[in-house]
Amino acid sequence: MESLLLTRHSNVRDIHSNFYFYSNKIIEAKKKQGLPVWPVVGMLPSLVTGLRSNLYEWITEVLCRQNGTFRFKGPWFSSLNWVVTSDPRNIEHILKTEFLKYPKGSFFRETVHDLLGDGIFNADGEIWHKQRKTTSIEFHSAKFRQLTVESLHELVHSRLLPILHRHFVEHLVPIDLQDILLRLTFDNVCMIAFGVEPGCLNPNLPVIPFAHAFEVATEATVLRFVTPQFLWKTMRHFNLGTEKSLKFALKEVNEFAMNVIEKRRREKVNETERSDLLSVFTGLKDENGEPYSDKFLKDICVNFILAGRDTSSVASSWFFWLIDRNPEVEERIVEEICRILKKRGEAAGESSGGNVKFEVEEIKKMEYLQAALSEALRLFPSVPVDHKEVIQDDVLPNGTELKKGTKLVYAIYAMGRTEAIWGKDCYEFKPERWLRDG
Repeated sequence: MESLLLTRHSNVRDIHSNFYFYSNKIIEAKKKQGLPVWPVVGMLPSLVTGLRSNLYEWITEVLCRQNGTFRFKGPWFSSLNWVVTSDPRNIEHILKTEFLKYPKGSFFRETVHDLLGDGIFNADGEIWHKQRKTTSIEFHSAKFRQLTVESLHELVHSRLLPILHRHFVEHLVPIDLQDILLRLTFDNVCMIAFGVEPGCLNPNLPVIPFAHAFEVATEATVLRFVTPQFLWKTMRHFNLGTEKSLKFALKEVNEFAMNVIEKRRREKVNETERSDLLSVFTGLKDENGEPYSDKFLKDICVNFILAGRDTSSVASSWFFWLIDRNPEVEERIVEEICRILKKRGEAAGESSGGNVKFEVEEIKKMEYLQAALSEALRLFPSVPVDHKEVIQDDVLPNGTELKKGTKLVYAIYAMGRTEAIWGKDCYEFKPERWLRDG
């Protein structure tokens, strides 16, 4: 009996010793690596905590503790292992100095392939280079710029302003401004990419199947990045949860895109001239001298809708949110606009009944407005984090060693909130920081 009690006491003591041993290891790991490293699951519990609060603020806090760079270690059975950085030296190294060493990589491409296919934002190497070269030339063409200006004038003055007037002025009904701006940018980018207007900004603000499907597909795809790869692949195989929603949403997106492409090819036969991206790529040939396939054209357009839809609407939403909280900035923007109208002559503003259309050259002169937009993007970048993968061993400027295949996340949101870059007022909205001598 005494021997049994001594054995039990010894076991309890061993359990306590092991507990303290692992606790000390976890505390040491947090001090050294920025986050606790738990047996089996690694840093996953901390990531879950971050996802439940404000993920980008959570990343910023960890990066501040770790001088701008840390290694995230996920469960041993997952692919959630990254180097995360907000160090400007590292980001310049990744995106400029050694750009060719840091493609998107197989992990990123596989994760988003169902939605983006082989479009520019999921392509690497020669495929990426050719798409970028073509679109860059087109973006700088006079016809494309004219299309952009005309589509925005049409949407803002014939759709957006009447809706805002009816809700705010006539009926005093509150609206979700972020939703309105999302509808605006979605219609606009579809006109630029496909040459069609979905009608998201029609007077009754209808639910557009294509727009809704795109939203569902985007959200389901983003969730893959924080889900162990084996898990979302299993869900996809058995058609479960978000993967089931993604499948149905993609069917709607692809049907819409294919219908537009088919219509555009018929217009080509009839020699109808258009300036949208789809029309441009429809008239080009691949490396074998053959017209691009319908699937490739669909991928190109879906990529640009994704790029133009969320980025512009998110930036606009945060901008107006910040303006609402900083009336002195709003006042300076209005003063700048009034000065430009005054240069036209007062009759120009009065004769329009307040519905003024600004020319591109006039907008370029709105320097304080540009500074305010830049400041809004610093605090709330449209792409808060992005992903790369190194294809050969390398060392980042801050000394972090990378092995081939290492996945990197660069945190633009955190970089905009780094005191060492922007000063102690880095969390304040101050457009003046972008101006020099006025």
